[in-house]
Amino acid sequence: MNMEAHKRNLDESFEVIKECVEKGFEKRQRSLGFHTSAAMCDMLEMLLHKKSLIDPGASIKHEHFSSSRISDEKFPFDFPNKKEILEIMVRIKNKRNVLCYGKQQPENIIQSVIDDFNLLKSKIKGAGLDEL
Repeated sequence: MNMEAHKRNLDESFEVIKECVEKGFEKRQRSLGFHTSAAMCDMLEMLLHKKSLIDPGASIKHEHFSSSRISDEKFPFDFPNKKEILEIMVRIKNKRNVLCYGKQQPENIIQSVIDDFNLLKSKIKGAGLDEL
C-alpha cells in the first residue's frame, strides 16, 4: 500500500477514535478496538516504509503483535524506539479481541488502550514519522 493510502486510512481511524472519545468511549469499545489496531499497523508500516526497512508491498497485520516473541521474529531489524513501539503494540493487540468481541469492559481497560495508542503515536512520530 502506498503512503497516501495509509494516510487516508489513518485519517479515518483517527477520526473514528476521536468521535468515540467525544461520544463516550465506554459505548464504543468495538470501534476503538478495531481502529486502534488498524491504525497502529498503518503507522508502523508507514514508518518502516519511510526508513526503507520493509519492501513496498509488505503488509503489517495485527496478528504480528500477538506476543513479544512473535513481534520480535517479525521485526528482527532495528529502528528508532523499536522496543517501546513493539511493547505498546503488543499491549494494544492483547486488548483488541476483548474490546471487539467480548463483553463490555471496565472504563479503565478501555482508557488504557486509548492511553497506549496515544503513547504509540508519540513514539512513532519521534522515530521519524512526522506525517502524523
